[in-house]
Amino acid sequence: MQKPQRVLAREMEWSALTSFLEHPDRRLRLAVVSGRRRVGKSYLLRALAETAHGLYVTAVVEEGVVLARRRFATEIARYAGIDPRLMADADWETLLTTAIELTAGRGGLLVIDELPYWMAHSPELPGLLRLLDDRSQAGEGPEGGRVIVCGSALSVMNELLSGTKALRGRAAVDLRLHPFNLSTMARHWGIGDPHAALRVHSVYGGSPGYRNLANVPPPQSLAEVDDWVAATALDSSQALFSESESEYLLREDPRFTGSSLHYAIINAVAGGATSPSKIGGLLELSRTSLTRPIEALVTAGYLRYDSDPLWERRPVISVVDPIVRFHNLITVPQRDLVETGQGAEAWRRARPAFDSRILGPHFEECARGWLRGQTATALRGAAGQITSTVVNDGKGRARHEIDVIALDKLGGRAVVGLVGEAKATITRRGMADLDRLDMLAGLLSQHGHDTSAATLAIFSLTGFHRDLIEAARARGDVLLADLETLFGIREPVVTPREG
Repeated sequence: MQKPQRVLAREMEWSALTSFLEHPDRRLRLAVVSGRRRVGKSYLLRALAETAHGLYVTAVVEEGVVLARRRFATEIARYAGIDPRLMADADWETLLTTAIELTAGRGGLLVIDELPYWMAHSPELPGLLRLLDDRSQAGEGPEGGRVIVCGSALSVMNELLSGTKALRGRAAVDLRLHPFNLSTMARHWGIGDPHAALRVHSVYGGSPGYRNLANVPPPQSLAEVDDWVAATALDSSQALFSESESEYLLREDPRFTGSSLHYAIINAVAGGATSPSKIGGLLELSRTSLTRPIEALVTAGYLRYDSDPLWERRPVISVVDPIVRFHNLITVPQRDLVETGQGAEAWRRARPAFDSRILGPHFEECARGWLRGQTATALRGAAGQITSTVVNDGKGRARHEIDVIALDKLGGRAVVGLVGEAKATITRRGMADLDRLDMLAGLLSQHGHDTSAATLAIFSLTGFHRDLIEAARARGDVLLADLETLFGIREPVVTPREG
């Protein structure tokens, strides 16, 4: 099926879902789609259902079981062109069976969006889907049925297919939708200036659902960013106000609603605590007592572990949602100004913290994300993993951070395809940066890692001095990429050697 033009990007996701629909198996097949709020799941699935002439129904939060079944019956009746009263008192099993039978004869797709809302009052639904699947496998069900269940509560969706749960081993597709990358987000918002788009992305990330909540046009230049942030993320009357959105995100999963400990952990990580011991120090709790709640937050998609493949170190814990990070690092310290309507002054005072603690790390992650999307061996070598790391000097007296590294781990030794720096400073990068990368590659080699074919990469927000460009061209093993490169506006300044 052809992807509608209104669906931006999502080629991989569309291909996976259409392949699921068009599979030749005539028995019932199930798929699970999940992703954080505002990431665009419903938009994608509505388009899929429309293209496939399927039935799309969405659950409603805090809707009782009777109203939920009646609304489902109404949607089925509308789809079939019959009187809704014919199914007004049907139970869940009858409703599901009827919906699958009807859609199987018209293209085969039933989408149930936000399933966790229904599971809150009807936990038997996954079991009923398994029952219908069992009947179909035995040749007793309708031919060609396809059911996609979707949800934003990741802790619930992740458990659907786990352990002894009813749908374990039953789903042919388990698809997680992620936010847009930097360049796709800029296209979605209609922001032509990469520098303005980077700032918006560092505040709200790539979740497409934020665009329609903005009550002011997006900034089209760097000069417009200050007024835009003050009028959105730091205006308490706006839907995009960072405190309101953070609270909304942290309460979207029913398993964490009202849990002050989970909220405190997230806030501690957003404030800079990157390990269980640091979180425990801030909360005055033991490290061991935090193991299970931290793991639950990682499973639910609020926190993530960033591991270092080179060294036996504990993974670094970070916050997934950029707006939560913005709220804790920018809004909270300036709360008095924000709450009295002085968003512009709050932003002026918070700019240094934004540049150092948000923009800089975010640019590094965008550089890693851009590199992950490259397939040419000239850009990343044959390396399969792209991350950040640290390396000690020969005497162990200093630790040097490496912002971007591409590698393959072979036992205790790594084959390094790229060593890079990513700097979001107002000054252009020069020869000192290249010298530092030479030094870092040498240290990695001293530790037993293979850097013989490594590319040295410099990612710069503001470009490069001419002597660095000339030296890179002369060497042939250097990659220079500015912000326009990350947006796909132009090719890297220097293309390194093949292989």
